[in-house]
Amino acid sequence: MSDQIKHECGIALIRLLKPLDFYRDKYGSALYGLHKMQLLLQKQRNRGQDGAGIATIKLDPPPGSRYISRKRTNDPQYLRDLFQKVFKHFDDVTPDQMKDAAWLKENKPFTGELLMGHLRYGTHGVNTIEACHPFLRLNNWITRNLVLAGNFNLTNVDELFDELIALGQFPKEKSDTVTVLEKLGHFLDDEVQRLYNWFKADGYDNEEINEHIIEHLDIQRFLRRACKKFDGGYVMAGMIGHGDAFVIRDPHGIRPAYYYQDDEIVVVASERPPIQTALGVRWNTIQEIKPGHALIIKKDGEISELPYTEPLERKSCSFERIYFSRGTDRDIYLERKRLGELLAPRVLEAVDYDIKNTVFSFVPNTAEVAFQGLIDGMHDVMGKRLSDEILKNKDDLTKEKLDELLANRLRIEKLAVKDAKLRTFIADSVVRGEMVSHVYDVTYGIVKNEIDTIVLLDDSIVRGTTLKDSIIQIVSKLYPKRIIIVSSAPQIRYPDCYGIDMSKMKDFVAFRALVELLKERGMEDELTRVFDKCKLQEGLPREEMQNYVPELYGLFTDEEISAKIAQIVTPEGIEPKVEVIYQTLDALHEAIPNHTGDWYFSGDFPTSGGVRVINRAFINYMEGKDVRAYA
Repeated sequence: MSDQIKHECGIALIRLLKPLDFYRDKYGSALYGLHKMQLLLQKQRNRGQDGAGIATIKLDPPPGSRYISRKRTNDPQYLRDLFQKVFKHFDDVTPDQMKDAAWLKENKPFTGELLMGHLRYGTHGVNTIEACHPFLRLNNWITRNLVLAGNFNLTNVDELFDELIALGQFPKEKSDTVTVLEKLGHFLDDEVQRLYNWFKADGYDNEEINEHIIEHLDIQRFLRRACKKFDGGYVMAGMIGHGDAFVIRDPHGIRPAYYYQDDEIVVVASERPPIQTALGVRWNTIQEIKPGHALIIKKDGEISELPYTEPLERKSCSFERIYFSRGTDRDIYLERKRLGELLAPRVLEAVDYDIKNTVFSFVPNTAEVAFQGLIDGMHDVMGKRLSDEILKNKDDLTKEKLDELLANRLRIEKLAVKDAKLRTFIADSVVRGEMVSHVYDVTYGIVKNEIDTIVLLDDSIVRGTTLKDSIIQIVSKLYPKRIIIVSSAPQIRYPDCYGIDMSKMKDFVAFRALVELLKERGMEDELTRVFDKCKLQEGLPREEMQNYVPELYGLFTDEEISAKIAQIVTPEGIEPKVEVIYQTLDALHEAIPNHTGDWYFSGDFPTSGGVRVINRAFINYMEGKDVRAYA
């Protein structure tokens, strides 16, 4: 994605199922869990660059000892800073002490059997250390301590916040993280109190009751009650002070979560490859947490995956597959290749099959796998055309003619290369704009001036600003005849409210193209018509709202909108003609059949909260409000 947007956080959870000395004896270190957590976070660093955190819990601690440890950082070198601070606690440990697992657990922090890690991508708000996960809700009752980290955005924070007030709480701030923490904490308290009352009535003393609570705490029941009204996309990991742990996934499976278990360890992460790398296991041994389910790990090591809410139609985020997750996942790699492959016929038609005078490339590096698929697809199409040509002319085919046909190969080059990030110290907007245009560098001398067409594949086009201000600007200096920008994703037309930082209609180049088309054709009253329909919904319950914005897009073909986008992203004063080709929704679903969450492309929001967000986003645009459409 040439446009930089913030998106989804990364989580990791580890439960060591054996005593620490087992890992010391087998793997050479009692800090095995810490080392694996460091690797899991390092291999998910694409998911968060605003901060990181880690928390651990020691099982069966003696009263009065510290059993929960936490460290968070928003340092620019967040992972290095985080683990330097964690491992600094072991600087004074002797070699003999480092081999003594019991001594380490008794005397040093971060030596627990239960570990949680988080990488933060802040979609909005200030980037302070207080905003970094994990979050703690502390209590003197060990069963009421809650540690929480997540990859989530809820669309109904206001509603959930009001419920907390109705329960008698007084939250310290109004945010989705604090609201979720307090919501879960309230029902955890309630569940513990219910068990306390139950066993107290049976005559047990308080110490005995505590052990019975630990044994009988029903995590599935607690989560079912706490998460009943959550609306949004989420994966949340929780650790309870005595050692129970859970990871929940939203009922549509919007956010990703994977886990691996054997008799030594349980590991959860936002992506599959980090688990493969950290543990050296095969991809097919790693499972996906099912939508609407909780992976529950009890203190005694019992592991279960149970529904805590009714699973709904699967709408896993397709952007995860197109761009966010690392392409080292086997399935994602194949899906991205297929996205490129399905574009091949349209790209060849756009250049009139004149591959002799066309140079194919990609930008940015994350588009490379889709580009490989595009090349494979074009080879297949061109191979069939070549075969047909040979058979058609077999009676008159000479060696020279055959050599000429076989020499007609795709011209594949690395044209646009992202340079080191440039910083400008001069406030003048003209100077700054000139500097920004050089974020990418190009390979000179490859393109035939005023003859060649350049085809550049991108993952997706959100705002179009990087295309206009940098990529097309710099590529035009190669003096091609035409520049064709190809997106492996469809047109992004609607806001995302489940994690990606796309919440304002005016930011989408597809929406700006729509508005310009309406104005050019004297159809601005259509904007007012849809605005009126949206305004009439403002007082309705979110379950009764409808998304009327697709009615505007339905007034034009995809090709008309793409042509207008091409005009918008064309910098002033350049000579080459710019065209834009987008992936189709049908092709997207063919390439990624098992992850059908496409609301940012189609407007088909999986939750009622999402419909409310698009309604508010459009109203904000029409009323000139430059604010987010959700909390």
